[in-house]
Amino acid sequence: RGRTSLIIAHRLSTIRGAHRILLIKNGQLTEEGSHDELVKKKGDYADLWSVQAGERISAA
Repeated sequence: RGRTSLIIAHRLSTIRGAHRILLIKNGQLTEEGSHDELVKKKGDYADLWSVQAGERISAA
C-alpha cells in the first residue's frame, strides 16, 4: 500500500493479483487491465494464461 512496484514476469501467476497489468508485445503496449479484465477480453494475455494454466495442470 502507498507504493508503486514494477514487476516484469514471464510466469503470469506471479502477477495475477496485481491491480494493473500491462502486456507489451514487440515493444508496444497491447493490453492493459486487471487479470480478470484481460482474461475476459480474450486477447493475447488470455491466450498466454490458458497455455500457462495448461502447463501447470499437466505438470501435476
